[in-house]
Amino acid sequence: MGPVTNIDPIGNSPVIIKKYLLEKIAPTWMNVSLKMKDDPETDKAFGWVLEMYAYALASALHGVQHILWKDFMLQPPFDMEIRKKFIIHYTYGCDYNMKGELIYGKIGEWRFDKRSYLHGPPPRNLSLPPAGVPESVEHDGEWRLCAVKLGLCTMPSIDFVQSEIDR
Repeated sequence: MGPVTNIDPIGNSPVIIKKYLLEKIAPTWMNVSLKMKDDPETDKAFGWVLEMYAYALASALHGVQHILWKDFMLQPPFDMEIRKKFIIHYTYGCDYNMKGELIYGKIGEWRFDKRSYLHGPPPRNLSLPPAGVPESVEHDGEWRLCAVKLGLCTMPSIDFVQSEIDR
């Protein structure tokens, strides 16, 4: 196993990994996650991202290193510009007042947060964000959540999907 000092700063980044490497680190990943979760101070410090960092630790322990692409992923609302990104990761809630100002830590007058839809899909008629939000959320009248909205509008039946989830 490799030294724990060689931890890649991957955080919540998506990882593309070969199956044999994942099979190699998965048991360690699970054990590191459980050890971290069992320690109250560590659990409190890492919170809901604990397993992500346990993956980084387990990878380092096995000498698995990652190629880091700084501009691979867009994370609204904190990435203000789009630049050349390949995926959108809705890690955080997007909460804004009607002036288009970010309201972090509070529920905004306009909101998109994936956690709001834990018990069912978002409605088909999601509203556009207010004027003034950053380019990562809306640009030239085009909502960055358009993939979500398009998916909702083109699904044959959200009710059918929800009934399958509830089964």
